[in-house]
Amino acid sequence: MDHILNLTLLERSSISPPPATVGHRSLPLTFFDMPWLLFPPVHHVFFYNFPHSKSHFMEIVVPNLKHSLSVTLQHYFPFASNLIVYPSPHDSKVKRKPEIRHVEGDSVAVTFAECSLDFNDLVGNHPRKCENFYPLVPQLGNTVKGSDYVSIPLFAVQVTYFPNSGISIGTTNHHSLCDASTRFGFLKAWTSASSSNESFLINGSTPIFDRLIDNPKLDENKLNHTKLEAFYNPPSLVGPSDRVRATFVLTRTHINQLKKYVLTQLPSLEYVSSFTVTCGYIWSCIIKSLVKVGEKKGEDELEQFILSIDCRSRMNPQVPTTYFGNCVAPCVTTIKNIVLSGENGYVIATKMIGEGISKMVNDKEGMLRNAERWHEDFKIPARKIGVSGTPKLGFYDVDFGWGKPIKYETVSIDYNGSISISACKGSAQDFEIGLCFSSMQMQAFTSIFNDGLSAFAM
Repeated sequence: MDHILNLTLLERSSISPPPATVGHRSLPLTFFDMPWLLFPPVHHVFFYNFPHSKSHFMEIVVPNLKHSLSVTLQHYFPFASNLIVYPSPHDSKVKRKPEIRHVEGDSVAVTFAECSLDFNDLVGNHPRKCENFYPLVPQLGNTVKGSDYVSIPLFAVQVTYFPNSGISIGTTNHHSLCDASTRFGFLKAWTSASSSNESFLINGSTPIFDRLIDNPKLDENKLNHTKLEAFYNPPSLVGPSDRVRATFVLTRTHINQLKKYVLTQLPSLEYVSSFTVTCGYIWSCIIKSLVKVGEKKGEDELEQFILSIDCRSRMNPQVPTTYFGNCVAPCVTTIKNIVLSGENGYVIATKMIGEGISKMVNDKEGMLRNAERWHEDFKIPARKIGVSGTPKLGFYDVDFGWGKPIKYETVSIDYNGSISISACKGSAQDFEIGLCFSSMQMQAFTSIFNDGLSAFAM
């Protein structure tokens, strides 16, 4: 058996849909998908209590996960497909639209492994070494360059056994494959199949692959702003690192106190939500923590906060919730560093994030009115902090048959300084926030975060 760091590889498998159930199919990318083509892969890991033997894992769990994944891929074939990209010569005015392509025999790479790391440490909320999570998520596999195209695997799985204590299921997907809503639908289908419950087949939960959002002009616009000329090799997370990851919880009581404070300062503010106060508070704490550890920024230097808005229910006509792919629009808030790090930084951040969301979702001309200019905000020279995830999706309900996860981590925030936000384990009314910083900044952030909550509680 192979050994990688604290990992022992037990088995490598290639899981395909059942024979002759999918065949040759393709799915063109849309303008919602194409902006994600050159983004880093998306990594998630679920941790489960599993106080059972290795033989039980290999003889019961492994066969069931493989079979149920195969059944699920029959209905979610893009997860077992490849992304086909056609790089164009610099002088070419014609660009071919990328597509997701499935041919008979295509599969998902699934790794089964055993890990010697401390399971109880990994599932805590306290600061933990980022590098300890990297062996638990798979890489996508090899990119293949053809005569006029590049083929990139879209999805991979790693199931890791921690002796007599737990299991982790790590997933990696190319971001152009889908957004969080589609990924959650896939996971719910897989867990249903794993429990021999295929009710998702009859209750309207199967994905819709029809490209319901037809806008050739926007497709061309987004493709032209994606530099496909470069041969694309997805980056990977590797250790060692001086960075740590930690989870912070905002309870419903905390969130209500944050709302109350904002409305006390700005009583006429029209849009205040649990999500906006969470984003505003975390963003301001991050910037203040950087100041505390000695970062020097000019008065006019800018900070940006980037979140995604699900467009499915906000399109005209509406797009079904089971539409497969990416269907999110960026909402970017830009504030001067000196304002955000100031005494009223939290209130101003919450106000501006809320106004940005409200403006987009209430635009009478539709969510796509400014879609051709979505990329312009990203050109502004500013530090960018993005949000991964949403508290609206119940990732803590992803149960493969041995109980709900005791911890859920978005490992891919380590690439670019993003944060993750999800509904809390045990209470959808509370929020979990995942962060990845240097040890020094994490210590500063923790102090600012806790002191602020104490002040709002008075």
